[in-house]
Amino acid sequence: MKKLGIIGGLGPMATAYFLQLIVEMTDALTDQGHIEVLLHSRPQIPDRTKFILGVSRDSPVPYLVETGVTLAEQGAELIAIPCITAHFFQNQLEEKIGCPMIHTIEETADYLRSEHIHHVGIMATDGTIKSELFQQVLAGYDIACTVPQTEEQGKIMHIIYDNVKAGLPIEMDLFEEVSRKLFAQGAEVLLLGCTELSLIKGNYRLGKGYLDVMEVLARRAVLSCGKLKSEYQHLITR
Repeated sequence: MKKLGIIGGLGPMATAYFLQLIVEMTDALTDQGHIEVLLHSRPQIPDRTKFILGVSRDSPVPYLVETGVTLAEQGAELIAIPCITAHFFQNQLEEKIGCPMIHTIEETADYLRSEHIHHVGIMATDGTIKSELFQQVLAGYDIACTVPQTEEQGKIMHIIYDNVKAGLPIEMDLFEEVSRKLFAQGAEVLLLGCTELSLIKGNYRLGKGYLDVMEVLARRAVLSCGKLKSEYQHLITR
């Protein structure tokens, strides 16, 4: 089995949940059947969204590269980053680290195509939305995208930064309000396109039509480095 390297801490709770997903998804009857994981949780890495939007000049790239190189030197053969916004730097990171990385956005697009989905709504950080990380890739798969309007996007950012990252309870009324509006605009599936939003699915029972992008990342990590349990072939909530 390949050794998986994880650039973590972006944020810490999302990283812990990602590791949990990998363990839960792996088809193993003994400890020895699980994936070998090298994890570097580094929450001090500068905020990705602030840099992408030009609010901060403190680039996360040197820190991400340094962490990835360390993991590769320790034997990692494949690297995963449980932070969707960080995939804005995917090409730079893979080139400088010199180790294959899971491209979560491409994996998500491929999975949606396999499920015959043609229109999605995107819940993610301002950095992910405004850089069009999902929109550009999904367009190549003929999948239409709807993003929240300014007011609704503000509510998503509030949930991400002021609820999850702050360690406070999720304001589910805000989450459900944004969900209703995206579904009303024709979205068949809503993407939880931020790893902090993945924690909502991990802790609350959602209705049908949600796809947790971090589950897509974990699924690919297991398929590449171990053996996937059959119940994780389908990830969209029913």
